[in-house]
Amino acid sequence: MTDLASQLYLISPLDVTGAFPDRLARALDAGPVAAFQFRVKDIDEHGAARLAEPLQRICADRDVAFIVNDSVGLAKRLGADGVHLGQEDGDVAEARQRLGRDVQIGVTCHGSRHLAMEAGEAGADYVAFGAFFPSTTKDAKHRAEPDILTWWSTLFELPCVAIGGITQANCAPLVSAGADFLAVSAAVWNADGMNEAQAVAAFIEAIRAAPPRETEGLA
Repeated sequence: MTDLASQLYLISPLDVTGAFPDRLARALDAGPVAAFQFRVKDIDEHGAARLAEPLQRICADRDVAFIVNDSVGLAKRLGADGVHLGQEDGDVAEARQRLGRDVQIGVTCHGSRHLAMEAGEAGADYVAFGAFFPSTTKDAKHRAEPDILTWWSTLFELPCVAIGGITQANCAPLVSAGADFLAVSAAVWNADGMNEAQAVAAFIEAIRAAPPRETEGLA
């Protein structure tokens, strides 16, 4: 367990070949990380599984949850700890039926309170809101404001994830607003002037330095 107000949830770059497994190990060894999401595109399931397996072992050795992006089939094939579903990536109930009760299912909810409540009612294990900032990793069509994190975390026990353009410099308002997890990618793997270990350590420092969570003034 960690005393951090928000925990780190790392998302892979699209290219996880070459030296990336070593980079992942260094990042996970640099500070507490709760989860790692395997996100690759335009690769068949067999090829994706081959790339995922060494990364999954690295996560397992460090007790970091290994989450597959988009693909319930790949998550089942790997025996992954979880799957993250976009709004077009499948149904929570169907994913639960295929993967079982113990697998974590997360759902992208953009900036929508309605979508988040629907996901919770369907049995999701966490909801993800964003993008909060412009992102270099993904072209974000939806934006969210920090107050949705405060609203959610105050009314519901289900964890919420903040995603989209989050850096060490801008994460404090999201921590204060109530994000249980900060999903980050480019700010770790492509950080200016820092390697991945330094970037993770800087995130931990920024989270610890964030003002206390807001609990008043909810609409």
